Amino acid sequence: MVDLDLPRAHRWPLTLRFGPLALRPIERRDAAELRQLRARNREWTGPWDTTVPPQGVPRSLTFGRMVAEQRARGRAATQLSWLLTLDPGAAGGGEARRRRRAPIVGQLTVADIVYGAGRFASIGYWIDEGHAGRGLVPLAAAIATDYCFEVLELHRLEICIRPENQRSLRVVDKLGYRREGLRPRYLHIDGDWRDHLVFVMTSEECPAGGLVRALVEQRVQDAATNPAKAAGDAVD
Repeated sequence: MVDLDLPRAHRWPLTLRFGPLALRPIERRDAAELRQLRARNREWTGPWDTTVPPQGVPRSLTFGRMVAEQRARGRAATQLSWLLTLDPGAAGGGEARRRRRAPIVGQLTVADIVYGAGRFASIGYWIDEGHAGRGLVPLAAAIATDYCFEVLELHRLEICIRPENQRSLRVVDKLGYRREGLRPRYLHIDGDWRDHLVFVMTSEECPAGGLVRALVEQRVQDAATNPAKAAGDAVD
């Protein structure tokens, strides 16, 4: 079975699971683990991390305040910030799962959610270097895509990527997001204004049955017909 179990209506906090991968909201008790993970991945994610432009003013937030702000935005469904956690023993479920605390391996955010006549949002993500190459980011982005289209009833999602970020370009290729164009000097990344390629999917373009189903079925098909390609497709 490859169907994603989605709620009928939006409620926050919300955890979404598919196999060993979970998307869950950040909590205050994640502070130490998340700081260590970000520090360990500084060189890995640095070229793609947002920075404060010269005209901006850095915000000084405590971790607890940041969590509170994310919770409020999640409840209002204006921004959904999820940690990616990986629990290889998740298939056991039940009490054993509740006692375990699966390690954090990355983060995904659905930001700038607009309703009204637009109904669109932007998806961003990062993954721990030690967990890259396992297909986790495409799966997480597919889960978020299905949630946004099916539950929030958004019409358009976009993922903006620096042209140099080859791994992320492979993610959108696997997901079937179409390239819409280039936004010159779009975001302040790694100390300067950087060009970004824009990749888009609308609700009409999302595969019947959802993007998670399409992604998993494609992986099964590739594994059966072209094992070498399937192995190469497990990249983030």
